[in-house]
Amino acid sequence: MRLPRGGLVSIARNHFLVIYYLFGNILIYRKEESVMLRYTAPLILLFVSNIFMTYAWYGHLKYVGAKPLIVAILVSWGVAFFEYCFQVPANRIGHAVYSLPQLKIMQEVITMAIFAGFSFFVMKEKLSLNYLWASFCMVGAVFFIFRGN
Repeated sequence: MRLPRGGLVSIARNHFLVIYYLFGNILIYRKEESVMLRYTAPLILLFVSNIFMTYAWYGHLKYVGAKPLIVAILVSWGVAFFEYCFQVPANRIGHAVYSLPQLKIMQEVITMAIFAGFSFFVMKEKLSLNYLWASFCMVGAVFFIFRGN
């Protein structure tokens, strides 16, 4: 198969080829249908997008320092661009198998996990017991969103 030019390419188990164009659509070529890919790809993409998002929102506090506010804003916007490069396809792929509320609660849980790691490892903040209680609340939210009507 000849590949079109201009995309980020990922091959999974030699059965599918996912090509994502930054300014186009998602094209999925597959020899066999993969239910697993349709359910896991949005989770993986949301995970990656949240790493960029957390850095865009909070990384400037540590790395941009005393630079003018406009520099912090432009750096954050530059990082946020890459967040959208993963977040948009995550939602487009995910909406085929997940409802909108399910996509949103997954994004929130992933955001909380990434933020906790960022706070602890990058910003050297202490994690309090409140993170645990908030996580229990998120698990409850996931239950209610995924249990159906």
